[in-house]
Amino acid sequence: MLILLVIIGFIIGGFIIAMGGGGATFYLGILTGLVNIAPASATATSLFTALPSLCIGAYSHYRTGNMRFHFGNRMLITAVPATVVGSLISGYLSDTVYRWLLFLLFICLGSQILWQSFGPHRNRQRQHSNDSKLGQAFLFGALSGLMVGIAGLSGGSPLVAGMLLMGLSMQEAAATSSYVLIVTSLVGIMLHSTSGAIAWAPGIALMIGAICGAAFMPYWLNKFNASQVTSVLRPIMGTVMIIMAITTIL
Repeated sequence: MLILLVIIGFIIGGFIIAMGGGGATFYLGILTGLVNIAPASATATSLFTALPSLCIGAYSHYRTGNMRFHFGNRMLITAVPATVVGSLISGYLSDTVYRWLLFLLFICLGSQILWQSFGPHRNRQRQHSNDSKLGQAFLFGALSGLMVGIAGLSGGSPLVAGMLLMGLSMQEAAATSSYVLIVTSLVGIMLHSTSGAIAWAPGIALMIGAICGAAFMPYWLNKFNASQVTSVLRPIMGTVMIIMAITTIL
């Protein structure tokens, strides 16, 4: 089982760091569905598992020169407080309400990304004012923080979606998201570790695989043209978000 978890961790770590996520959502599913860990413990373990691979992936992204700190710093301004607020209201928000909120969020963002990829104006560069970009950065940062605080998810989806909609390439969005997620994951671990103990054996097995995958993927992606990578991964990101929207209400 531990070897299988290492392999799964490698696949998730590599794919998710390329998409700009932290992977906590997928680790949470593996830990609860495959390893049968209690939800409270799985939540803390998933964030613990995602953090080292995020650090390795963020460093690899940084070496490629794709990080856009002015976008990430703006998102952190709202992401960190939203993480704390999310943890405080998580006990009062029913699972059904949270699932439908996630459904609406993922459907809206996924549809916008797919329209941006395949719509009639997909090749036209969209111009955004500084005020518009600032407002979008604050909004998507807050959405990411709420996901971390309420459910222990990594919150990478709204970050990447927001940056794609603001005109960044897929590599830039993934790189910038990775360092924002390090901060929110640290806050999330501190908040959620009080409600559930970390399952060390499966967590470390997933972590080892995820670190290897996260270290390899940014260097491999950087060998390709940014517009080509974006043209392939952006519609995949949109499709994944639509699928995630559907699975949240099933």
